[in-house]
Amino acid sequence: MRKFLTLLPLLFGAILMSRTSTADAAPRLVIETSKGRIVIAMMPDVAPEHVARISELAKEGFYDGIIFHRVIPGFMAQTGDPTGTGRGGSGKGKLPAEFSDIPFERGVVGMARTSDPNSADSQFFIMTAAAPHLNGQYTVWGRVVEGMEVVDALAPGEPPARPDRMIRVYLEEDGG
Repeated sequence: MRKFLTLLPLLFGAILMSRTSTADAAPRLVIETSKGRIVIAMMPDVAPEHVARISELAKEGFYDGIIFHRVIPGFMAQTGDPTGTGRGGSGKGKLPAEFSDIPFERGVVGMARTSDPNSADSQFFIMTAAAPHLNGQYTVWGRVVEGMEVVDALAPGEPPARPDRMIRVYLEEDGG
């Protein structure tokens, strides 16, 4: 028993280190906005098809210049529609839902969709507060690890009178 108690702190430390290194190793999406930089740790183990789509669109430059067309303080900020209306997409087709048990809390990034759970395409939203009513209803694909103050500063509205933009969006590994 004494040996176990001696090893317990080491085991606990190893578990924490593995979780940290896994989060640190997550692919990252960098969004340079008109208000500053947002970095999202993507979750390919949770939503592989959604992460692949976001990555593909970022590499193509699809998101560059797109506005945040729906920003509701105390809820979320939505972007990813090239038309700025909330009705557009990439034209690459709908993605099947990849629901998980990750709760929609501040900093979580999810895919927007229509009433059809299998209709996500290019639009996504960043949570500025917890919204438990979304849990299990939308695909979570990332979490903001840097720049929540930027998300909080985005111009509010549906659409905002003077919307902020994603100036440049890229994968951190691609170097920016």
